[in-house]
Amino acid sequence: MFIEPHSNQEKTGWIELVCGSMFSGKTEELIRRLKRATIANQSVGIFKPRMDVRYDDSKIVSHNESKINAIPVDHSNEIASRAASFSVIGIDEAQFFDEEIIGVCEVLANQGKRVIIAGLDMDYTGKPFGPMPQLLAISNYVTKLHAVCMKCGGVASYSYRTSTSHDQVVLGEKDHYEARCRNCFTL
Repeated sequence: MFIEPHSNQEKTGWIELVCGSMFSGKTEELIRRLKRATIANQSVGIFKPRMDVRYDDSKIVSHNESKINAIPVDHSNEIASRAASFSVIGIDEAQFFDEEIIGVCEVLANQGKRVIIAGLDMDYTGKPFGPMPQLLAISNYVTKLHAVCMKCGGVASYSYRTSTSHDQVVLGEKDHYEARCRNCFTL
């Protein structure tokens, strides 16, 4: 279990990244951390890409139906301009943001904010997804979660697409994707 770091320095910020495949619990973990920050009376700002409307237009919703209000944004710079009054910043589906999300997260952390990001580390082809490799590199804390392989029940790290689209981004859940282990993914 992830335990939040504690610092005695007022201006010390950091970046936490929660990554993994589809159905690994990334959004659930993000929501858990943000709710703990809220319980601790910290000011929390939560952001999501406007394009992610799978469950709700203005909430982050996990596959287990945990929910938390969020601010939908079109571009990562909107996060920086709206984050001034928050000490904790939550960002879901980071893989869908532009490359500028990397600099935005660094600026926020350098301002003393706790930045918690969740996203897919790989796309449906098993390749690094969008800005995620750079976010992994600059994060102070990384949590990689795993799902259960839908074929063999093993430890799944891959998001296998069951639909025939070859677009990198296809919004969906169980209707388009399965969690797979390395062996079942490559078969």
